[in-house]
Amino acid sequence: MRRWPVIVVAAAALGALSGAAAYQHIVPRQGEQKGSWQEIAWSFPRDGWPAGRAFRCRGASCGDGIEVYVRPKIGFCNCDRGVADDDEVDRVADVDLISEHFTPIQAGDVISVADMPGRSRAYDLKMTGGTRHAAIGIAVSRRCDLLVAVAHGKGNAVRVRREALALLGETEMTRWMMAAMEGR
Repeated sequence: MRRWPVIVVAAAALGALSGAAAYQHIVPRQGEQKGSWQEIAWSFPRDGWPAGRAFRCRGASCGDGIEVYVRPKIGFCNCDRGVADDDEVDRVADVDLISEHFTPIQAGDVISVADMPGRSRAYDLKMTGGTRHAAIGIAVSRRCDLLVAVAHGKGNAVRVRREALALLGETEMTRWMMAAMEGR
């Protein structure tokens, strides 16, 4: 008989704790969210590199939607110079996985992602069916390893770049990128 009060108190405490945890992870109402990133499946066929992580953004700041694909390429970088020029970004940033028909819009920019130096470059993509997307190729390095990302969407290249870099700058993404670069 003495166990029942203990069981009731324990059940109430567990219920309260799980309710509090659920409340913290609730999705904001549509009007409250600027951009909402959701992890999606890596949609590309296997190649010489491991699959990475993929995300889709829907919301006010993302317009018609932006997708970002990120993965490490361990041992695939010039150990002395890192990502040295736009030609290297064209070669390594996985833009060709989205469309084989890509054209650089302009010269790239020097950037830093998670304290790794590199470059980004904007592209015009001709998608299947003839539609056009803007894309951003990103390649950063640490020692002899690369981290590459490609983002694309129907919006302009400036918006795609801003949103992709904001995602890559989030604390959780920075932690994952550093762990991935260390092979964990």
